[in-house]
Amino acid sequence: MADHRADDQETAESHAFRALLRGLRVWDHELPAFDVSRAPDAPLPLFRQWLREAAEAGQPEPHTMALATADAAGNPSVRTVMLHDADERGWHFGSHRGSRKGRELAVRPRAALGFYWPAVGRQVRVHGTVSEAGAEESQAALHRRSPGALAAALVGRQSEALGSTEELARASDAAWERAHREPDAAAPGWTEYLLRPDEVEFFQGDARRRHVRLNYLREGGGWRQELLWP
Repeated sequence: MADHRADDQETAESHAFRALLRGLRVWDHELPAFDVSRAPDAPLPLFRQWLREAAEAGQPEPHTMALATADAAGNPSVRTVMLHDADERGWHFGSHRGSRKGRELAVRPRAALGFYWPAVGRQVRVHGTVSEAGAEESQAALHRRSPGALAAALVGRQSEALGSTEELARASDAAWERAHREPDAAAPGWTEYLLRPDEVEFFQGDARRRHVRLNYLREGGGWRQELLWP
């Protein structure tokens, strides 16, 4: 009898969850147009424009992005990280070299980035090869960020098993104190990574599902554009 009640509860919860998913609305506001005929020859200027427009539209944390990597066996993993810069060398982000993503990039130095800005119904996908900046550039990039970012880097041990939340609290308190006392403190292992893109896709959502997808493919010293079916 108890098993039947548990099954009934699971069925009810599943139905409720599916009903929730079906009831969620997407893009219930006016979206910008995307005139691909006016797109620049290279993806970087368009990316910078779109990120700025997302911020101006009120998109929270438009500089956060999904970062996908894979281990030596090809098993993927994804997490959300912060964009530090985007310039002619590539898209910049940071992490500890010993973290899971750092270890994966060491054996398989390719990655994909995903930006999603629902305020404007836009996505940007970036694929390419990842390299490490030098130690001096990595530390300089870290020290341009907030004391909190430095404190987190000083805690270190990213992705290692944690014994307790109390252990984390002690390490974090000590790191915050040091970050304020030594704003130029070095964080060993902290690395700035650069993703050099060979493909960048811009997706503009449309309420009638006539989404516009413009893909940039690196060819030699330039870029080729292609439209994709949604």
